[in-house]
Amino acid sequence: MFTKYRYLALAMVLALVTAIAVVACSPAEPQTVEVTRVVTEQVEVEKVVEKPVEVVKEVEKVVEKPVEVVKEVEVEKEVVKEVEVVKEVEVIKEVEVMAPEGPKETIIFGDLNWSSALLQNRIAQYIVEKGYGYPTDVKFGATLPLFQGLKNGDTDVTMEIWLPNQNEAWNEAREEGAVLSVGQSLGKDWQSAFVIPAYLQEQYPDLDSVEDLKDPQYKELFQTAETGDKARLVSCIIGWACETVNAAQVAGYGLSDHVEIINPGDGAALNADLYGAYEREEPWLGYQWGTNDPALILDLVRLEEPAYSDACWNSDKACGYQDATILIAVNPNLPGEAPDVVEMLRNWDFNINIYKEVARWQGQNPDADVKATALWWLNNNADVWGGWVTDEAAEGIQAALTAGEEADGWPTE
Repeated sequence: MFTKYRYLALAMVLALVTAIAVVACSPAEPQTVEVTRVVTEQVEVEKVVEKPVEVVKEVEKVVEKPVEVVKEVEVEKEVVKEVEVVKEVEVIKEVEVMAPEGPKETIIFGDLNWSSALLQNRIAQYIVEKGYGYPTDVKFGATLPLFQGLKNGDTDVTMEIWLPNQNEAWNEAREEGAVLSVGQSLGKDWQSAFVIPAYLQEQYPDLDSVEDLKDPQYKELFQTAETGDKARLVSCIIGWACETVNAAQVAGYGLSDHVEIINPGDGAALNADLYGAYEREEPWLGYQWGTNDPALILDLVRLEEPAYSDACWNSDKACGYQDATILIAVNPNLPGEAPDVVEMLRNWDFNINIYKEVARWQGQNPDADVKATALWWLNNNADVWGGWVTDEAAEGIQAALTAGEEADGWPTE
């Protein structure tokens, strides 16, 4: 019996397994779950498809970047080429300013006829000859003809170009390329055509303005047999730019009927006239400037004038001088012929304070001429001029000074 039931149970198990197999193998209607899975897979596929599209767009951007980089590289190459060209130009310029081979050309200085310019020329000539090996020479003359000579190449260097006195001629020459400024000498300086000794103003304290020269009592102080009933005004040197300026100022102030202008032949005559009157404590009226010897040594007073303005100066000049700017000028050919000398002139710094010391020394040594003064200054100021020159030039200059040499190009005074 037990066996009968065992076979019956086994039969039932087999029937159940068969039923499950039949169900599993039979075609089935689509299930909601399965549809949902299909849709989900489609959505996922669509998303996957979209992502590559986005990646493709990013790739396009990446492709654009290399194009930009290529352009940048090309531009950089072009810039490098331009830099190379500039370097070549600089090398050419350096070659152009190298001192020419063979004998060195003589450098000619415009020997302006006043003390500071003459002294600066003698010092510069010595440095140029003994330090740099160039022969030097001078051409003596007044402001206007020597400026024309600088433009024409008759001279190479002018140590003092006074502005605004020479503004018109200077600006015109610069526009033409006929002159070249390489720096300043002396620096700023004052000038006036209406200077009197301090002792005179102490006697007449109300005499303090150019307008006072119209007053008969003050005008009479400066009258001489030469000037009649007009005040004597010792004005600018013949041939200097200030000769014309001072005459315009006298007219602009309405002083033509009150003042007689006397123009000395040179700076020495102007100074001698003032020194003589000062020693005798006589009235004196005339032109002076801050770096002229009497202005550095004597006690002088400038009469008051209306303040400088461009409008005034460009019309009737009825106003005071603007403080002067004093330039060193060269002919444009000189940098190519003597670049080392031009570099020295660019370093030049013979300022007013230095010149005051020179004027005081000259006052204590009245027998010393401009050559002796130049040698005294060079021997005692190596720390100053040594900063203008190369080490090699300084050695040559010092050796010449130690040997007591003079410059070959110094004129016979």
